[in-house]
Amino acid sequence: MNKNSDRPSIEDWLKEAKSAETSLQEGMYLIHNGVVRQTPKARVRQGIDDGTVVTGMEFSYESQKIEAAIAETYRMKGIFHVRVWLNEGTLNVGDDIMYILIGGDIRPHVIDALQFLVERIKTQCVTEIEKKEGL
Repeated sequence: MNKNSDRPSIEDWLKEAKSAETSLQEGMYLIHNGVVRQTPKARVRQGIDDGTVVTGMEFSYESQKIEAAIAETYRMKGIFHVRVWLNEGTLNVGDDIMYILIGGDIRPHVIDALQFLVERIKTQCVTEIEKKEGL
Protein backbone atom coordinates (compact mmCIF):
# COMPACT_ATOMS: atom_id res chain seq x y z
CA MET A 1 0.00 0.00 0.00
CA ASN A 2 1.26 3.45 -0.82
CA LYS A 3 0.72 6.17 1.78
CA ASN A 4 1.01 9.33 -0.27
CA SER A 5 -1.11 11.25 -2.73
CA ASP A 6 1.28 10.75 -5.68
CA ARG A 7 -0.63 8.61 -8.11
CA PRO A 8 1.18 5.44 -9.09
CA SER A 9 1.78 4.35 -12.66
CA ILE A 10 -0.47 1.41 -13.46
CA GLU A 11 1.96 0.51 -16.24
CA ASP A 12 4.78 0.33 -13.67
CA TRP A 13 2.60 -1.74 -11.36
CA LEU A 14 1.92 -4.24 -14.16
CA LYS A 15 5.61 -4.41 -15.10
CA GLU A 16 6.48 -5.08 -11.47
CA ALA A 17 3.79 -7.78 -11.16
CA LYS A 18 4.85 -9.49 -14.37
CA SER A 19 8.51 -9.55 -13.32
CA ALA A 20 7.82 -11.12 -9.90
CA GLU A 21 8.50 -14.83 -9.33
CA THR A 22 4.80 -15.48 -8.83
CA SER A 23 3.98 -14.10 -12.30
CA LEU A 24 4.55 -17.54 -13.80
CA GLN A 25 1.41 -18.65 -11.96
CA GLU A 26 -0.67 -15.62 -12.93
CA GLY A 27 -2.99 -15.63 -15.91
CA MET A 28 -4.95 -12.47 -15.20
CA TYR A 29 -4.62 -9.00 -13.70
CA LEU A 30 -7.52 -6.74 -12.82
CA ILE A 31 -7.31 -3.07 -11.93
CA HIS A 32 -9.85 -0.99 -10.05
CA ASN A 33 -9.69 2.80 -10.26
CA GLY A 34 -12.21 4.48 -7.94
CA VAL A 35 -12.96 8.10 -8.83
CA VAL A 36 -14.95 10.86 -7.10
CA ARG A 37 -18.20 11.19 -9.04
CA GLN A 38 -20.71 14.03 -9.12
CA THR A 39 -23.67 11.77 -8.40
CA PRO A 40 -24.25 11.27 -4.64
CA LYS A 41 -23.81 7.75 -3.29
CA ALA A 42 -27.40 7.68 -1.98
CA ARG A 43 -28.75 8.33 -5.48
CA VAL A 44 -26.59 5.64 -7.11
CA ARG A 45 -26.99 2.95 -4.47
CA GLN A 46 -30.45 3.64 -3.01
CA GLY A 47 -32.24 5.72 -5.64
CA ILE A 48 -32.61 8.66 -3.22
CA ASP A 49 -32.43 11.98 -5.08
CA ASP A 50 -32.18 14.91 -2.70
CA GLY A 51 -31.49 17.38 -5.52
CA THR A 52 -27.79 17.74 -4.72
CA VAL A 53 -24.59 17.02 -6.59
CA VAL A 54 -21.23 16.08 -5.14
CA THR A 55 -18.58 18.78 -5.44
CA GLY A 56 -15.87 16.90 -3.61
CA MET A 57 -15.10 14.55 -0.77
CA GLU A 58 -13.05 14.23 2.39
CA PHE A 59 -11.32 10.86 2.24
CA SER A 60 -9.28 9.06 4.88
CA TYR A 61 -8.35 5.50 5.74
CA GLU A 62 -7.00 3.32 8.53
CA SER A 63 -3.68 1.81 7.45
CA GLN A 64 -3.83 -1.20 9.77
CA LYS A 65 -7.25 -2.20 8.47
CA ILE A 66 -6.04 -1.82 4.87
CA GLU A 67 -3.01 -4.02 5.58
CA ALA A 68 -5.27 -6.65 7.19
CA ALA A 69 -7.60 -6.60 4.15
CA ILE A 70 -4.62 -7.02 1.80
CA ALA A 71 -3.31 -9.94 3.87
CA GLU A 72 -6.73 -11.58 3.77
CA THR A 73 -6.86 -11.12 -0.01
CA TYR A 74 -3.50 -12.86 -0.37
CA ARG A 75 -4.98 -15.85 1.45
CA MET A 76 -7.67 -16.26 -1.21
CA LYS A 77 -7.30 -19.16 -3.62
CA GLY A 78 -5.15 -18.39 -6.68
CA ILE A 79 -4.14 -14.84 -5.67
CA PHE A 80 -0.44 -14.00 -5.95
CA HIS A 81 -0.22 -10.23 -6.37
CA VAL A 82 -2.02 -7.37 -4.59
CA ARG A 83 -1.21 -3.66 -4.81
CA VAL A 84 -3.25 -0.86 -3.24
CA TRP A 85 -2.91 2.90 -3.42
CA LEU A 86 -5.30 5.22 -1.60
CA ASN A 87 -5.57 8.95 -1.89
CA GLU A 88 -6.36 11.04 1.17
CA GLY A 89 -7.56 14.47 2.15
CA THR A 90 -9.83 16.80 0.21
CA LEU A 91 -10.66 15.37 -3.21
CA ASN A 92 -12.53 16.96 -6.11
CA VAL A 93 -14.92 15.42 -8.61
CA GLY A 94 -12.82 13.44 -11.07
CA ASP A 95 -9.96 12.85 -8.62
CA ASP A 96 -8.70 9.32 -8.10
CA ILE A 97 -9.76 7.78 -4.79
CA MET A 98 -7.96 4.46 -5.10
CA TYR A 99 -6.14 2.06 -7.36
CA ILE A 100 -6.15 -1.67 -6.73
CA LEU A 101 -4.29 -4.30 -8.76
CA ILE A 102 -4.99 -8.00 -8.28
CA GLY A 103 -3.02 -10.76 -10.03
CA GLY A 104 -3.99 -14.39 -9.93
CA ASP A 105 -4.27 -17.68 -11.69
CA ILE A 106 -7.74 -17.67 -13.25
CA ARG A 107 -10.51 -15.18 -13.94
CA PRO A 108 -13.00 -16.30 -11.25
CA HIS A 109 -10.36 -16.12 -8.51
CA VAL A 110 -9.13 -12.68 -9.59
CA ILE A 111 -12.66 -11.26 -9.97
CA ASP A 112 -13.66 -12.61 -6.54
CA ALA A 113 -10.52 -11.17 -4.93
CA LEU A 114 -11.00 -7.74 -6.48
CA GLN A 115 -14.66 -7.68 -5.44
CA PHE A 116 -13.72 -8.78 -1.93
CA LEU A 117 -10.93 -6.24 -1.46
CA VAL A 118 -12.81 -3.25 -2.87
CA GLU A 119 -15.86 -4.10 -0.75
CA ARG A 120 -13.76 -4.57 2.39
CA ILE A 121 -11.91 -1.30 1.88
CA LYS A 122 -15.06 0.69 1.10
CA THR A 123 -17.11 -0.71 3.98
CA GLN A 124 -14.56 -1.22 6.77
CA CYS A 125 -11.37 0.74 6.15
CA VAL A 126 -12.17 4.20 4.81
CA THR A 127 -14.18 7.28 5.62
CA GLU A 128 -15.76 9.15 2.74
CA ILE A 129 -17.62 12.38 3.45
CA GLU A 130 -19.28 13.81 0.37
CA LYS A 131 -19.40 17.58 -0.03
CA LYS A 132 -22.65 18.49 -1.77
CA GLU A 133 -24.53 21.48 -3.05
CA GLY A 134 -28.03 21.92 -4.46
CA LEU A 135 -28.80 21.91 -8.15
